[in-house]
Amino acid sequence: MVVDAVFAESEVQAQALWKIREEIPEAQTREGGSIKHDVSVPVSKTVEFIAEASARVEAHLPGIRVCAFGHIGDGNIHFNLTQPVDSDKEAFIAQWEELNRIVHDFVVELGGSISAEHGIGLVKKKELAHYADETKLKLMRTIKQALDPDILMNPGKIF
Repeated sequence: MVVDAVFAESEVQAQALWKIREEIPEAQTREGGSIKHDVSVPVSKTVEFIAEASARVEAHLPGIRVCAFGHIGDGNIHFNLTQPVDSDKEAFIAQWEELNRIVHDFVVELGGSISAEHGIGLVKKKELAHYADETKLKLMRTIKQALDPDILMNPGKIF
């Protein structure tokens, strides 16, 4: 459900909208600590995800600020969390794992992926081990071995 939307009517307007979108992470940095999520859910579950995930993190940490944006039309959501106003940045960042688990558990519950456009990387390596079943991990290892038999690409990073 869209409550409010802006559509670019020219290339200049489209560029202005992209500029706003590209400045979101920098603006969040100025606001203090942030915990970023690059997740995807089925498009039909996007509204439910944003509303319920926001409620769940707010229940865990009152005053947390949610900034959800991204490729909403394909279910890819940057679900970023910013520390509450006047709170301690280090104390907020110390809750990284708990907040990730709240968000990622709900993503999986909705049939989504904990990693959308940016991949697993080192930051989500532990999360991959938690959420992926052994069959999926075995398939990933098999593909890695087939594409990189000499282990030249990112040796030891994920597999």
